[in-house]
Amino acid sequence: MIEPDFVRTTRASYDTVAVNYAELLDGQLQNKPFDRAMLTAFADVVKAADGGPVAELGCGPGLITAHLHSLGLAIRGIDLSPKMVAVARQRHPELQFDEGSMLDLDLPDESLRGVLAWYSIIHTPPEQLPVMFAEFHRVLAPGGHLMIAFKVGDELRHLAQGYGHEISLDVYWLSPDRVAELASHTGMVEVGRLVRRADPDEKGPQGFFLARKPGKA
Repeated sequence: MIEPDFVRTTRASYDTVAVNYAELLDGQLQNKPFDRAMLTAFADVVKAADGGPVAELGCGPGLITAHLHSLGLAIRGIDLSPKMVAVARQRHPELQFDEGSMLDLDLPDESLRGVLAWYSIIHTPPEQLPVMFAEFHRVLAPGGHLMIAFKVGDELRHLAQGYGHEISLDVYWLSPDRVAELASHTGMVEVGRLVRRADPDEKGPQGFFLARKPGKA
């Protein structure tokens, strides 16, 4: 497939900030109890459905991938940015990290028991989101679970500076109902959602959405 412009600019921006981004994220999860609770819920429902392979799509430096591994998931990370993948491999050599696009995943149909997109859909233009959610559905096995983390709102913000570098990133804020609609259109069923207020280091509410692909677990 022809690579959209936003994919190239997103890759370039995260390649630029990879090292500083990883340093900034260190230890952040420990101060976010609701985020950890949703990740634990995701790990629990995947394991309850007989476990199996899981992928974090848009894994960045691998912080969340490693956390879910510590919760007992057989998980790998996939990211658009080769520099992010290199940082993740250096920090977590015991785990598998590969390059890939969420619009065209190099994964077999129905090969995963869990898909996590932790703030990784936020740079995707609205018209491309149905393609991305269709890929999530394609790679999930029946009975598998999808977890999405996102910024709650209805706006587009552009970042020209970030993590000490010049970048070019569009950030799309989404309503929980829109995320639920995108999942529903693929045939997935909502399991639960959470919206929490912004932490001091955030600019708005944060959302978490869990869905299941129907079928035998």
